[in-house]
Amino acid sequence: MNIVVMTFGALIAAFALEGFLIPNKIIDGGILGIAIMTNYKTHFPLGWCIFILNLPFIFLALQKMGKAFVVCTFYAVSILSVGVSLIQVLLNHKHVSDPFLACIFGGLILGAGVGLVLRSNSSLDGTEILSIRLSKRWGFSVGEIIMFFNLFIFTAAGFVYNDWRSSMYSMISYFIAYRVIDIVLEGLNESKSVRIVTDKHDDIGNAIMENFDISVTYIKARGGYSGAEKKIIFCVINRLEIAKLKQLVKSVDESAFITIENVHEVDGGRVNSKKHHHL
Repeated sequence: MNIVVMTFGALIAAFALEGFLIPNKIIDGGILGIAIMTNYKTHFPLGWCIFILNLPFIFLALQKMGKAFVVCTFYAVSILSVGVSLIQVLLNHKHVSDPFLACIFGGLILGAGVGLVLRSNSSLDGTEILSIRLSKRWGFSVGEIIMFFNLFIFTAAGFVYNDWRSSMYSMISYFIAYRVIDIVLEGLNESKSVRIVTDKHDDIGNAIMENFDISVTYIKARGGYSGAEKKIIFCVINRLEIAKLKQLVKSVDESAFITIENVHEVDGGRVNSKKHHHL
């Protein structure tokens, strides 16, 4: 199943590049962006540009991320390289000619493709691999290094194409793709972790389990000023149910203190109507 998803994701990404982005001089970030600009300046086949430029980073990952990741990434990059050449022939110069529409829908489709590849424990771009290595040496986070690389690449695009609109469209497309990747990886049902400080922890905890069909955990705590022993209610809930949860808590204890944070992934912790389970 991973191979099927990986193949489908790489082909979707190839379609986004050839059908939307490249014909309108819009690039992606990272190694893909460098490959697109190299193809534009040298007319060397794009598929080979993508494959050759990613090879050093794939071998770099061998030391840090294991053979399974390297084999999957090699396969995904190979499919993308073949895919862009194949789709270019199939489209036969048919593409979206409006740059604004191309950057939006190209970003959406590219993000979906890259997200599917990432879900399959592989990658289409060596920038992340290099950033992980450099973050240890330079002291910057992986995200900061990727942002620096992409800022340089998008600036270079303005000079390569001699058109700064291409650079700006590329940034818009990259941002859209980035957000879609998050949706593919995390799902549309984004979850939130909630902590509730209250003197009525049993009443609120039971009400949450009965009304939302989720589990709760009671965490022992002590008040900083009062020194009194307290219990904090912890639970994870769908973002669409946050308003209802806050209303429920305030109806039981008007003075309850609530904190809410984003959660990237949730596994387990749900309860059914017959039996409640604590985390």
